[in-house]
Amino acid sequence: MTELLYLTDAYLKAFTATVTAVEPDTQTVTLDKTAFYPGGGGQQPDAGTLTVGEAVYTVSKAKKQGAEVLHFIDGGTLPTIGDAVTGTLDWERRYKAMRTHTAMHILCGVIWRDYQVSVTGGNMELLSARMDFEFDGLDQETITAIEEKINAEVSNARETAVQILPREAAFQIPDLIRTKINLLPEGITEVRTVEIVGLDLQADGGTHVNNTNEVGLIKITKYKNKGGANKRLYIEIE
Repeated sequence: MTELLYLTDAYLKAFTATVTAVEPDTQTVTLDKTAFYPGGGGQQPDAGTLTVGEAVYTVSKAKKQGAEVLHFIDGGTLPTIGDAVTGTLDWERRYKAMRTHTAMHILCGVIWRDYQVSVTGGNMELLSARMDFEFDGLDQETITAIEEKINAEVSNARETAVQILPREAAFQIPDLIRTKINLLPEGITEVRTVEIVGLDLQADGGTHVNNTNEVGLIKITKYKNKGGANKRLYIEIE
């Protein structure tokens, strides 16, 4: 089981760990703990390096497999089981992902607060994203108003807060699940929540900035009617 350091410290750029498994066929390494985000919830996986002595291994991505995180290594050589490694994130990539993920929660929070509209889907790249909402009607005037409101929340410098709660306690929180479908498996006994204080509170396993003022200017660049009540908004972050 890999200890997931990013769950409680999204700003951890480097860490020490021990190699617990090596798979030459897939060019993957498993560690006893990691700060590499393995992707999920629309957020891209982290990249970076693992260092053992003088040897530096490039991590192209991380991926969750059961209770472990696989680190995919570029090149033909791999560390060995028992090696002490220093993991270092590609911080520029991670921080862009954090800013983007928080921007999506700002957008979701504003639309839920002001329009009571559920999310039906979404995905993010680095500094760009799309989100689908169950809007019956959406015109340019409303889109302009939404863009003004989300950037006001960036300027409001709202703090973010992370908690890990027992499943029963988490599901007592009203409107915790903002997606149209509850994506949390039945077997999960603890739920991690991410709150933009005063705006948004959701179950979420990804990484976020500490304050909305770190996000930057958010632009709604495109709109698509995906049929019925399903409306898609595209955003970019400067």
